[in-house]
Amino acid sequence: MPKLDIIHNAVKNALIKDGWTITHDPFTIQYKELKLYADLAAERPFAAERGGVRIVVEVKSFVGTSKLQDLKLALGQYDIYHSFLKVIAPERKLYVAISHAAYKGFFGKEAIQLIVNTHPLPLIVVNLETEEIVQWIN
Repeated sequence: MPKLDIIHNAVKNALIKDGWTITHDPFTIQYKELKLYADLAAERPFAAERGGVRIVVEVKSFVGTSKLQDLKLALGQYDIYHSFLKVIAPERKLYVAISHAAYKGFFGKEAIQLIVNTHPLPLIVVNLETEEIVQWIN
């Protein structure tokens, strides 16, 4: 299994505070001979418009030496996981969870906004200090 991201527990706690039940930690994505691990899966048993909501969350800290490289890896990982989830668990929506600091700093740059706005990358933005979800970006 992969090593946990440094913000993994803060994201997990933020989801729980927001009313989500963590169902998998990690969530195994297995398609044919390939097995991958997303960081978390969660569900909300009751939603106003549906019987429930299920999500898979990949946590990314963006603390590498190159944040652009971190973004490239996150986009690639999102595409791969999304492709397999459409087949094995189409009821689950995939999100990438990032810190509020990464969102306000790196993701706030115009060039990065262009990339994010042209690629499907649903985000969960988490305040790491309070362990609360600040924003859902679909």
